[in-house]
Amino acid sequence: MRDFLVTLKRDAPESLQSQLRRHLVAAILDGRLPPDERLPSCRQLASRLGLSRNTVVLAYQALVDEGYLVPRERSGFFVDAAILDHRAEAPFAPATRRAREADAFRRKFHKRLSAQAQIIKPMGWQKYRFPFIYGQIDPDLFPIAAWRECSREALSVGAIRQWSLDSFSEDDPLLVEEIRTRVLPSRGVQAVSEEILITMGAQNALYLLATLLAGRKTKVGFENPGYVDARNIFDFAGATLVPLAVDGDGLIPDGRVTDCDYIYVTPSHQSPTTVTMPQDRRRVLLDLAERHDFYLIEDDYEAETNYASRPTPALKSMDEGNRVLYVGSVSKNLAPGLRLGYLVGPADLIEEARSLRRLMLRHPPSNNQRVMALFLSAGHYDALIHRLHRTYRARWEAMAGALAHHLPESTRPSSFGGTSFWIAGPPELDATALAERALDEGIIIEPGAVHFMEARPPLNFFRLGFSSIRVERIAPGIERIAELIGELAADRAPNA
Repeated sequence: MRDFLVTLKRDAPESLQSQLRRHLVAAILDGRLPPDERLPSCRQLASRLGLSRNTVVLAYQALVDEGYLVPRERSGFFVDAAILDHRAEAPFAPATRRAREADAFRRKFHKRLSAQAQIIKPMGWQKYRFPFIYGQIDPDLFPIAAWRECSREALSVGAIRQWSLDSFSEDDPLLVEEIRTRVLPSRGVQAVSEEILITMGAQNALYLLATLLAGRKTKVGFENPGYVDARNIFDFAGATLVPLAVDGDGLIPDGRVTDCDYIYVTPSHQSPTTVTMPQDRRRVLLDLAERHDFYLIEDDYEAETNYASRPTPALKSMDEGNRVLYVGSVSKNLAPGLRLGYLVGPADLIEEARSLRRLMLRHPPSNNQRVMALFLSAGHYDALIHRLHRTYRARWEAMAGALAHHLPESTRPSSFGGTSFWIAGPPELDATALAERALDEGIIIEPGAVHFMEARPPLNFFRLGFSSIRVERIAPGIERIAELIGELAADRAPNA
C-alpha cells in the first residue's frame, strides 16, 4: 500500500472510526489510493495509527458495504475499481485561457451584488473572547437533547417515507399547523393555512415579496437607519428606495410614507435601534395605509424578547384591512443555520409566492421542516424561549449597567428587549476604525454606518449584541471598548 497522510484528532467531536473512514474515502476519490490498491491489514493499520483493531475493522466493513472496498479471501481489502466508474474524465483548459474567459464573463453581470453594502461578520467568531456579535446564538444554549429527540422521531421509517419524497410546492402540513395554532397566536396573529408559506428564513420571504411586488416604478419605504439586506433585496428588484426617519418610537409616519407603495417596518424592535413602536403610532400607520393605499411589510424578527413587560403584539394583530404582509422566523432563536421562516399574507399572494418559490427551490428541505414541526408540537420551542428570556434578561441588564458605567456619554434610545444595544459614540468617532482595533484584541462589534441610506452616513454609531457572550464577560468587554474609544480620540488629538 502506498503511504498517505492520515491525521486523526482524538479531541474532535467526530469518532475515530468516522475520521478514518472519511480519510480513506478521500484518498480513494482523489486518486491517492488507486483502483485495486491493497490496503494494510486491520492489525497493521491499527498499530500504525494507535487504534484498536475493532475500530479499523468497522471502518473497513463500512466501506465494503458502501462499495469503496472489496474483500478478497486470504489477500485482504482492495479498492473497488467500480467505485470510480461514474466519474467523468475531461481535460482542463489552460489556466491562462480560463482566466481570460472568466474576465470576459464578468462583463455579463447586469448587477454586481457583491458590491452592495452589507454587514460583515468574522468567521470563527466563537473563538473571540468578547463576541458582541449580533444575530448569532450561544452554542451552550442550544437544546441538544430535545432536538435530537425530534430528529430521531423524524428518522423513523414512516416519517422518512413521508419527507423523502419531493413535495413539489407544498409544505409540511404539521409545521404549517404548528405555526398557525401556536406561533402566530403568541404574536396575536390569526391566519388560515392558505395564508401561510414556509420559507428558507425570513430573508427568503423578503426576496419572494420583492420579486413579486417590486419593479422600476415601485416605491418602497425603509427605516433609516434600517436593515441593510432588506434594502439590498428590493434594490436588486429595481424598486425606488425611500428613506424614512426613525425616532425613539420607531418609524415616523410623516408625509413621506403616503408616497410609498410598500413600507418595510420592524415595529417590535426596530432594526438596528431596538426601540418598540407604541400602539398609537401603529394605529396611525395602519390608518395611513388604508387611506393612501399602501402596504406594510412587517419583519417581526425579534418578537419574543421584551424584558420590561409582556411582548407587544405584532402590528399584524391590529390589521383589520389586510394591509400587513407578515414575515417571521422559527429558527432565529434556535439556530439561524436552519433557515426556516414563514410569510403570512392574503391567500392570493401566498399562492403566487408558492409558485415563485417552486421555480427557485421547490420547497425548504422536508426533513428540517418535520423536525421543526415536532420540536414545536412537543413544546420544546416554548420552553427554549422561556430559558432564553431568563438568560438574555441577565445579559441585557449587565450590558445596560456596563454601558451606563463605562460609556455614560453615549446616547441610546431606551431599550426594552431585543438582543443588542445601538450605541451613538462621540461625534468624532469612526466606529469602523474602532471595530478593527477591537478585533485585534478579541472584541467583536458591528460598525453602524452600513445601516444608513445616506451617501455619507454618520460614522459614530455601532451595535453590540449580547446573545452570544457570557454575562461575566460583558462588563470587561465594555470597559475595554471605552478605553479603545479614548485611545482613538488621543490618536487624533495631535492632528486636531
